[in-house]
Amino acid sequence: MNIGVIGSGNIGANAAKLFAQAGHKVAISNSKGPQSLSQLVSEIGPNARAATNEEVVRFGDVILLAIPWSQRTSLPPAQMFESKIVIDATNPYNKDQNGNFQVEQLNNTTSSEEILKQIPGTRLVKGFNTMYFETLKTSSKSSPDERLVIFIAGDDSEAKGVVAQLIEDIGFAAVDTGFLSEGGRRQQPGSPIYNVPMTVEQAKQALANLP
Repeated sequence: MNIGVIGSGNIGANAAKLFAQAGHKVAISNSKGPQSLSQLVSEIGPNARAATNEEVVRFGDVILLAIPWSQRTSLPPAQMFESKIVIDATNPYNKDQNGNFQVEQLNNTTSSEEILKQIPGTRLVKGFNTMYFETLKTSSKSSPDERLVIFIAGDDSEAKGVVAQLIEDIGFAAVDTGFLSEGGRRQQPGSPIYNVPMTVEQAKQALANLP
């Protein structure tokens, strides 16, 4: 599968490496331009190439958004994303005047619902936002019984199935938290399942205990 990754930070770079190692073709971009990604692409290997944001969207059957919340308004035009499966890994963190990260209070909506307003017509799946990047980098397992969970949420069952398979491909387990509104809220920073390594059984128990 062709996978486009917008964002080359901790989540984007490590996810791109895992996708490429699993045999997928990857195009990755960032805000600095393709020339800044030569070392990363070299480390990933022949299944990866650097690209612009627009090239990434055109290339990908699936697009992973792994960008800071503050950069969401700089995405390519919405029509380029039409009918694409988009994995939204954003979390609504902003920096305060002292440079410290704080969670933006979105009241009755979630970060992924806000992203979907910006790129309507996409088959958006929330995912890759609850796992610490070091866990993503180092904890891939070949044995299904040992795999840690990457939570997903969304309104398109088929799209969630595609993303779940990609998660399995890279050595993790997908657990569905529900539709984008309810499930996305369960995955927001501060929730009991956020940034907590869990097996599938532990994840199911944690979800069962949520209100």
